[in-house]
Amino acid sequence: MFGQDIGIDLGTATVIAYIKGKGIVLREPSVVAVNSTTGEVLAVGHEARRMLGRTPGNIVATRPLRDGVISDYTVTEKMLKYFISKIGGKFLFAPRIMICIPSQVTEVEKKAVIDAASNAGARKVYLIEEPIAAAIGAGIDISKPCGNMVVDIGGGTTDIAVISLGGSVVSSSIKVAGDKFDEAIVRYIKRKYNVMIGERTAEDLKVNVGCVYPKIQDVEMDIRGRDLISGLPRTITIHSSEMMEALEEPVNMIIDAVHGVLEKTPPELAADISDRGIYMTGGGCLIDGLDKLLQEKTGINVMVAEDAVSCVALGTGKALDNLDRLDRK
Repeated sequence: MFGQDIGIDLGTATVIAYIKGKGIVLREPSVVAVNSTTGEVLAVGHEARRMLGRTPGNIVATRPLRDGVISDYTVTEKMLKYFISKIGGKFLFAPRIMICIPSQVTEVEKKAVIDAASNAGARKVYLIEEPIAAAIGAGIDISKPCGNMVVDIGGGTTDIAVISLGGSVVSSSIKVAGDKFDEAIVRYIKRKYNVMIGERTAEDLKVNVGCVYPKIQDVEMDIRGRDLISGLPRTITIHSSEMMEALEEPVNMIIDAVHGVLEKTPPELAADISDRGIYMTGGGCLIDGLDKLLQEKTGINVMVAEDAVSCVALGTGKALDNLDRLDRK
C-alpha cells in the first residue's frame, strides 16, 4: 500500500482514526494495559478498558493521555504504534499523519505528540487545533471572513474558539470536560450516600441519567458501589435531578469559559455569532440539556453538530486533502 494519509483524533477518552477515501476506520478507548514488571503492553483499546479498576498488582490499566495532553510518553507511543498497525497493516511507505491537539498546548506538549507519532511510524506529522478540526467536521465553511463559534467538549479538555478565515481569532482551552463530569459524580455520591463508585459506573450514570437542565420526567438508575461505613457492596437508586446537582460545578466552569471567549471577541465577529449561533461538538456535549442551558445563559442559539463524537476526526480527515498544499509551503 502506498503511504496513506491518516487523520487521528488523539482524545483523552477515545482515539478515532480516519483514512482518506475510507472514512472512519477505528474508534477505540485510549486505554492501555501494561505489565508493570516487564513493561510489555498486554491490551489496548476496548480490551484494556474492560480491565480498568479490575487488575492485579502487576498489571496496570492506564490512560496515557490526561487533560488532552500526553502524560505517559512511552505508553502513548506504544498505543499509537498498535493503532497504526491495526488500521494500516504493513505500509509500503510510512503514512503521513495529521493529529489534532487542544488549542492552548505548549511547545513541549506539541513536540511530545510529534515525536510519539514519528516513533510510531509516521513519515511526517502535522498538527491541527481541535476547534478548527471540529468546525470543519461539523460542516462549517471556515474559509470565509465571518465568525463561527465552536465549543468542543471532549474527555479531557473543552476547547472554545471563534474561527474566521481559516484560523482561530479568540480561543480558550480549559481542563474541564467529560472526565471532570465523572469525577464530580463520584464525589457527589460519596458525599451524599457514603458510597464509593468507580470511574466506569460514574460514566454509565452520566450517559444514562445525566442531565444539566430540568427534565419534564425524572429518570432513575440503580448502581452498585462500596458502602464506606460497612465496607460492603450496596445498591442505590440515583435520579436525574441529583445528576443536575452533581454536575452543576463543572458545567458552570464551561459556561464561564464560553462567556470569557465571547467577551474577547471583536464586535463584528460577535454579531456574526449571534446570527449564526454556537456549534457544539465532542462527546461531552451530548449530556442531556447542555445545549439548552448554554442557550439560556448566553442568549445565542446553540446547535449540536450532527455526529458530535466524530466531528474532530472527520474534520482532521477533511484537512488531509490540503496536505500537499502544506508540503509545498
